[in-house]
Amino acid sequence: MRLKFIPPLMPTLMEKPPEGDAWIHEIKFDGYRSQIIIDEGGIRIFTRRGLDWTSNYRDLVKAAEGLRVESAILDGEVIVTNEAGLSDFRALRSAITRRQHDLYFVAFDLLHLNGHDLRDMPLQDRREILEAMIPAGGRIQFSQALPGDAKAIFKLVDDAGLEGMVSKRKDSVYRSGDSTGWLKIKAYAVDEFDLIGVEREQGKPAFALMAERGTGRYVGAAFINANRAMRERLWERVQANPGAPPKGMKRPATVWVKPGLIGRVKHLRGEEDLRHASLQDFREET
Repeated sequence: MRLKFIPPLMPTLMEKPPEGDAWIHEIKFDGYRSQIIIDEGGIRIFTRRGLDWTSNYRDLVKAAEGLRVESAILDGEVIVTNEAGLSDFRALRSAITRRQHDLYFVAFDLLHLNGHDLRDMPLQDRREILEAMIPAGGRIQFSQALPGDAKAIFKLVDDAGLEGMVSKRKDSVYRSGDSTGWLKIKAYAVDEFDLIGVEREQGKPAFALMAERGTGRYVGAAFINANRAMRERLWERVQANPGAPPKGMKRPATVWVKPGLIGRVKHLRGEEDLRHASLQDFREET
């Protein structure tokens, strides 16, 4: 029987991890959410949106052959690690095209096994079966739960520079789409970007528009929530040095500024573009 791709369960973003012993906590890996399907037709690997990327993951397909199952659907993340052993999203694209041998699939859930749909089983039971079927030391790995108190775990995750953590109810069943049975708690990072404009509309919050340093690629808007003195200083600097918008960008409520301003932005770690971002301060480029 040919198995079909199952749209993934998506965790809800939260500011703080949940309390109590009804949850397990895992590292949130910085990679591509993916699904491995094994059936009589062979092995396929799908993206989060259901695109067949089997041809992009040849080495992982070979690794999945070692699982010794008749059929299975594994939910997980395709990652590549850096020198510190941490998942590195920026290096992932080049690894897919040039360094297949550096890719790992970190499995955290099992939706189907040998003709049985496991989605109605409690998460804890599904994970026990999953852990038992994954050999140690291979390209396919099991996402271990982290022991200890949730707040302490999150502090360790944050201090280590990781993207965040995912907390899951031990008794949760698997249902595609948004779920409060799984929660993602993401850490924040502070980085510098080129400030290219300020968007101000009557009765709405002001936003600083930011671009990646060195490339000029627009990465998103950061809420300007700093003190009044900084906001006034920024607005004076923008008005005194109006610039042209980047090619192709049309935002009528934006005052564009000449190059030379560097914004210090707090944002969710591990995202390709800015999310939940706020401008902390800015400086003149030296």
